[in-house]
Amino acid sequence: MAIHQKKSGLTRRSFLRTLAAGAAVPYAKGFPGLRTQAVLNNLYWLKNIPDLPFYDPGEPNHHLGLDSLLYLMADKGLKFYRTSGGHPLGGPSGLIATRDVVLIKVNAQWKYRGCTNSDLIRGLIQRILDHPDGFSGEVVIIENGQGRGSLRCDTSGAYGGDTSVHANANDESHHFLYLVDTVFNDPRVSAYLLDPIRGNFLGDNDHIHDGYRKIENVSYPCFTTAGGNRIELGRGVWRAGDYRGNLKIINVPVLKHHDKGGSEITASLKHMYGVVSMLDSWRDIRHYSELGETCGKMMASVVRPVLNIVDAIWVPYSSLTGYPAETTFRANQLLASQDPVAADYWAAKYILYPIDGNARHHPDFSGIDTWLGRAAATINSRGGLRDAEKGILVGRVTKTEAEMKTHSLGAGEFLNSVRLSVSNSGLVFTARSGEVMTLEKPLAIAVAGARPLAWRIETNARWLSCAPASGSGNATVAVLAHPGGLEPGSYSGRIAIYCPGAANSPLFVSVTLKLHERESRIRLDSWSKS
Repeated sequence: MAIHQKKSGLTRRSFLRTLAAGAAVPYAKGFPGLRTQAVLNNLYWLKNIPDLPFYDPGEPNHHLGLDSLLYLMADKGLKFYRTSGGHPLGGPSGLIATRDVVLIKVNAQWKYRGCTNSDLIRGLIQRILDHPDGFSGEVVIIENGQGRGSLRCDTSGAYGGDTSVHANANDESHHFLYLVDTVFNDPRVSAYLLDPIRGNFLGDNDHIHDGYRKIENVSYPCFTTAGGNRIELGRGVWRAGDYRGNLKIINVPVLKHHDKGGSEITASLKHMYGVVSMLDSWRDIRHYSELGETCGKMMASVVRPVLNIVDAIWVPYSSLTGYPAETTFRANQLLASQDPVAADYWAAKYILYPIDGNARHHPDFSGIDTWLGRAAATINSRGGLRDAEKGILVGRVTKTEAEMKTHSLGAGEFLNSVRLSVSNSGLVFTARSGEVMTLEKPLAIAVAGARPLAWRIETNARWLSCAPASGSGNATVAVLAHPGGLEPGSYSGRIAIYCPGAANSPLFVSVTLKLHERESRIRLDSWSKS
């Protein structure tokens, strides 16, 4: 594909106008990503975040962009909270459980708009703490700045020795440690800068010291958090002589220009690649002959983020450092996916590239296409990313646009609509034929919106009912299966929840009843055959 350099000078108004028209770049034909293929990895694209994102005076840490993104994800089936309750952002296979240790990987190697937006991180931390079942785990902001990182956003090496604080936030004094120490001041929230331990290399059985462990030709950190959790990133949380599976990582890169002749851009993959220690003796191949392979190994063999959130609120389109201000553009967007390859492709093509038309930022440019393809090949050759225990639904990653499905929403639109959600989209009952006892399972219903609208339930099978069959607002109903009089076999039914005024009404829940033959019947049959 030939890519032609366009003249720069896209204004914010024209940028937003092209987004609203659904044609942000000349390569878009209709709205790509909606064609059905064997692989269809989801992308969640949030636009039009207001410059002042904290929208609820009663909840001063709630970020309209982040909240809108989570509601968009939930509406399309990817729930943020793991819970059996009826929360609109929750479900039994959700991402964040009540006792998880959640690492939030930020970019703090730079400051100004070259680091991750700390207003966004503030909103993300608050939503984790808001877990509907209560949150008893720990949230840890982490970064490896390779010797020049600072969670105070006062790094000076690339800024002429300037040690002043400049966070990427509406208030530049709100750096990451300010969030930890002042905004939250909560023992469940901490931070850890990996720079001081990047030269300490540990043996496989060292579960005490902080440092790095090598695996193949990459490395990962092992450290103890302020909350006492022993993190060994490639394995999990070490406790009482074993690894626990309650370690989750959310990857939050700032989308930006990186360099010429290297990665060209920074987004999900390059950001997680930065966790490695460049002192582990493999620096040369990462810059940049095996960049793609390194990115793939970090994702597939070290740690799989449960979510990648590409921060495109401020986009440094012509600087790595995010400074000076004229090298940055306020796009006010977020893009999330569990597929980091698809996320990077889409963010490059439809957010970064349209800002100034730099051909080197287009994902079909060979400098990006080559390493992005190698990252995808490495991940897929190692079995992909799917991990049901962690809520990761993506298997094979892709940089093929026809294998992506993009869902988009304007920030705040969820506030203007009522939506239904349930704790489980499918229920299964099992019993032996001839039993007359009614089987029962709970189903939580949540109505998210400005008012508690009334709802009613209908079922399509005589053996299936719900009690109560109507109500208002959030409630838990009993789903009842009546096997009496049914022959052995598998029966399928469906619950339909109607809520006039809800945008997604009716909402359906599948129900399966499996009836096995009674043991005595099986024995009689076997005797008769003998």
